[in-house]
Amino acid sequence: MTNPRRSAIKSIVAVALLCGAGCTQRTIEVTSEPPGALVWINDAEVGRTPLQADFRFFGTYDVRVRLDGYEPIYAGMKAQTPLHEQPGIDLLAAPSNLKTLVQWHFVLVPSPESGDKRAAQDAAVQRANAFREKSAGGEAGQ
Repeated sequence: MTNPRRSAIKSIVAVALLCGAGCTQRTIEVTSEPPGALVWINDAEVGRTPLQADFRFFGTYDVRVRLDGYEPIYAGMKAQTPLHEQPGIDLLAAPSNLKTLVQWHFVLVPSPESGDKRAAQDAAVQRANAFREKSAGGEAGQ
């Protein structure tokens, strides 16, 4: 005759081993238009787009995206908890190898000063020449 207590312990150990056998991989994929933007997640630099980074928890992340010549982006981005990682359901899904991919895409807007650089340089030279002429005219009259 088997001991019911011993059978229950064996069952608990078997479930624990099965749960430990599973592997969950969580990845955030960040892309941008144009590519090559530098990305920070929660004040940690993670690389240039396109990129993939592992993450541990679901929720809202502070994200910064910067690329020279474009307006920086500051956003609170959410990593939604998928159904297979909801409390209770995650115990049933534990024996399998599950992958969660969160995708964030950013469209960068050119900054106003990055427009026509030649025109900006010409305007700066014109302002400098106008200032020089004004300064020279003031000195001649003294």
